[in-house]
Formats: sequence, C-alpha cells, structure tokens
Amino acid sequence: MTRLDLIIFGATGFTGSRAVLEMIRLSKKYPALTWGIAGRSEKKLEELKQEATQKSGEDQTNLKTFIADVSDEKSLRSMCEQARVVVNCCGPYRLYGEPVVKAAIESKTHYVDVSGEPEFMELMQLNYNEQAEDAGVYVISACGFDSIPCDLGVIHLMKNFEGVLNSVESYITMRVAPEHAAEAARGGVLHYGTWESLVHSLANSHKLKPLRKQLYPSQLPSYKPKLCRRWYHRRDGAWCLPFLGADESVVHRTQRHLHAAGARPAQLRAYLALPSALQAALLALGALLLYVLAQWSVTRRLLLDHPRLFSGGMATRRGPAEDVMLNTKFEVELVGSGWAAAADADVTEPDKKLVVKVSGSNPGYGATVTALLISALTILNEQHKMPKSGGVLTTGAAFKDTSIIDVLHENGLKFDIVSDKKD
Repeated sequence: MTRLDLIIFGATGFTGSRAVLEMIRLSKKYPALTWGIAGRSEKKLEELKQEATQKSGEDQTNLKTFIADVSDEKSLRSMCEQARVVVNCCGPYRLYGEPVVKAAIESKTHYVDVSGEPEFMELMQLNYNEQAEDAGVYVISACGFDSIPCDLGVIHLMKNFEGVLNSVESYITMRVAPEHAAEAARGGVLHYGTWESLVHSLANSHKLKPLRKQLYPSQLPSYKPKLCRRWYHRRDGAWCLPFLGADESVVHRTQRHLHAAGARPAQLRAYLALPSALQAALLALGALLLYVLAQWSVTRRLLLDHPRLFSGGMATRRGPAEDVMLNTKFEVELVGSGWAAAADADVTEPDKKLVVKVSGSNPGYGATVTALLISALTILNEQHKMPKSGGVLTTGAAFKDTSIIDVLHENGLKFDIVSDKKD
C-alpha cells in the first residue's frame, strides 16, 4: 500500500480548515505531494471540500478523506497507516492528543501538531520518546506560533552569533490594524479552542514540577551570568510582562537536547510587550484572576461556558473575523547576549549582543498553519538532516540543521537579523 505524504486530522475545525486552505496553496509549490483530510464526520468533510473548492477557485472534491475519531483507536490506526506524516489539528491536546500520538507511533507515522500546552508535550516526551525512537518516527509538537518563532529564533541566534551565546530575552508584540480594531472588539481575537487549551493548561500547571523531575532527573549546569526573570518592566517604550505561553518550556527542552550533544545551552526568558502601562496592568490582573479561577472545577466550568465574559471579549466560540486575522501583525524580538570571544565566556561580563526579529501576520491561525505544514514538509523532504534516532522532539531539536527557517522566510514568516553589536 502506498501511503499519502500527509493527512490533516481535525480538518473541519477552526484551525484545521485553515490548514487545508494553506495546504492547497503550498501544494502548488510541491506538485508531487499527495495528501488528504480526516475527521469524525463524513458530512462535514464533504462540506469542507466544497468550501475549499469555492475559496481556492480549484476543484477539491477529489481530495481523499478518512473517517477517524479520537475515541476510536482502530479508526486512528487506520488513518495513520495511510500517511507518512499526520498533521494533528484536533485540540485541546491534553484531552485529545495522546491517542493520536500513540496511533502514529504504532503505525510508524511521523506526527506534528500546534500544541502550546507544556504538560501535554512534556508528558508525551516522558511516555513515548523511547517508543518513537524504536519506531524511527518523529513526534514534534508546538509547530505553530507556540513555539516556532521563539524556538527557531533562538536557533537562528545561535547559528549567527559568532561567539558564545549566554542568554536570550524574547519580546512578543501583536497589533491589529486600527481600521479593524472595532471589529476585533466585537468578534474577539481568539477562537474558543485556544481559550479552552489555555484554561486547561493553567488548571494543570501544578503537575509540571513533578513531571519535569521525572523527565529531567539532573539539572543543567549553572552558567553565569544567570538570566533572572524580570516582571513588570519597560523596554523601548513598551510595558512588558512575562509571557504565559509555551515558549520557555519548549526552548528549555531544545537546549537540553543540544547540551546532551555537547553544546552550551542558552537561557531564555519570554515577555509580552504592550503599548501602555494600563493595558499591561489590566492584563496582569486578568491573568492572575484567570489562574485562580482555573484551579477549581466549578469556576473552571464558568470560564469554559462563558469565554467572552471572562476573556474580556478576546475569545469567542465563533473565533475572530477573517479581516481581523489577516490584519493582525506580530513581531518576536529575540535579544541575545554573550561574548565575542570564547575565552571570555564566564570570565568577564558579556560584551556582545545580537538581535533577531521574527515577524508575520495572523499569528494564531495563519502563520501557525503555515509553520505547521512546513514542519511536516521538512520531515518529508529533509529527514536526512534531522536526528537519526527519531523520538519526541521540539522544533529546534528536530529542525536545527534543515532549511526550515529559509522556507518559512519565503512563506511570510520572516527571520531577520536587525542588530549586531559589541557592548
């Protein structure tokens, strides 16, 4: 049986349907690529093909479809056996991800997703890394906005630093075009699935510490100067807060992998940059309230039942309007600090900085699906440049020696060096 190159699972969902449209665009650059879509409803899959035909202007009715449900292990195995790579768009992953990972490994099928849930990703590494290595497959999560810009941005810094990189501070900024701000206020900027994943991640954050002790029994060496977390601070006119996403978790796992291969690991602290002190203060208070309410089942149910109310209008069940998504821009600025000369490392104060900027549009549902699919295509096209052992890996660990950054750059996710100086 000849396998398809990839199958998009969860194709009828909010993120999955956008992945299908992006795959149609990318497939023009890869005419030999074979792919299909999968989900639990045949009717919805057929409707999706009609919608894709209408939006792309090309007939997609012959696109191969597969019926699979996370509650039906046999259907998942059957789907995975039809593909070389499964692209999983069915979240929240802590609820629905593990059966797909398990079926992919058992079918010797590579796996990618857009999870931004540290507990899920680290648990998969703990429980399935050895099985994935035995099967010779790659299981790679966080292939979207969480955490391709930050993780591969740090890799880009390491490759271009020309010295010893000690630490990185990342600053995320997002802006909706002013003419679409009112529409964003009415319809939100996040889909319910993203909100649901965030709530469950906060509710289970207490499980991370014991999980990490199992995953990494020994600590990394302590390097100086230590990069301490900054809390509420100003930078270049913006007000900055610690970023609650998966970036620090993912980058730490990447650096662990590189350290095991003999490299000096880079420290990372991630921040969200906001234009005013009031916005930063309100977001900090909102995040604290959200964390507290997520800890109890009764209040967690309220968060999940009333996303618009508790997110301050940011999350809705319908998701953001198309115009809002297309006109949302983001930048991730990564400020690397270290030494120009290796002999000075750990002896003198860092004397060199390098700044990389990763930028694009529609971070949650546009750049995310582009990065997700290019991750899958990289496995298909450049497996010889990836770790030979396979396993449950981060994007940085899996793709550091491939051309993925160049391909992402060509497809709208820009990686630019914007500053290189000696302090």
